[in-house]
Amino acid sequence: QYDAVGLARLIAKGELGPSESIEAAICRIESRNPQLNAVIAKCFDAVRDSVAKGLPDGPLTGVPYLVKDLNTSLAGVPATNGSRAFANSIPESDGILVSRLKAAGLAILGKTNTPEFGLNICTAPALFGPTLNPFDADLSPGGSSGGSACAVASGMLPAAHATDSGGSIRIPASNCGLFGLKPSRGRVPLGHDRAEGLAGFSVAHAVTHSVRDSAMLLDVTHGPIPGAI
Repeated sequence: QYDAVGLARLIAKGELGPSESIEAAICRIESRNPQLNAVIAKCFDAVRDSVAKGLPDGPLTGVPYLVKDLNTSLAGVPATNGSRAFANSIPESDGILVSRLKAAGLAILGKTNTPEFGLNICTAPALFGPTLNPFDADLSPGGSSGGSACAVASGMLPAAHATDSGGSIRIPASNCGLFGLKPSRGRVPLGHDRAEGLAGFSVAHAVTHSVRDSAMLLDVTHGPIPGAI
């Protein structure tokens, strides 16, 4: 019933605890994901440990989040890019984008499905299999951020990370009834510590239910990184 901003306000006012918010999202993922295949990597125990130690005090503290498994480094979680060639590639540290998301207080629960190297508008990699549209299992959620869009549209959590080169945020948002903005070139760093990809075509952001969530996520992630031109 709440977008990310609304959920963060409940937590800030003490009407809901971060652990309650996160456990509710985990419950939804465990319940819906076996049918939809949106989430392909989970780090629930690591998030629970982070909550126990205390999440950073930010504008989205305690809000559950997922990151797309494409060009995104999340410590201890495979960075496969949807390819069997990278099935065992595990980053030792978070990328700058993930660090910014965590600094805003977001609790990153895992990674979402993507076509191999993001090179399709249908999310069905050989490594993990297809993600289904939550409104009609005979239809595609789109791609290449199909896993993220499916997770948000199905109510697993209010928003999720996505990337876009030629429509990879906007197509899934359209297919799943969400809001999807492709930011300007270089506005938000990619998840593997590069300012942009494909000569500026590839950028990172999110899929959300509300415009204000998209704006908030842009506020907490934008800005240049070392070496950016």
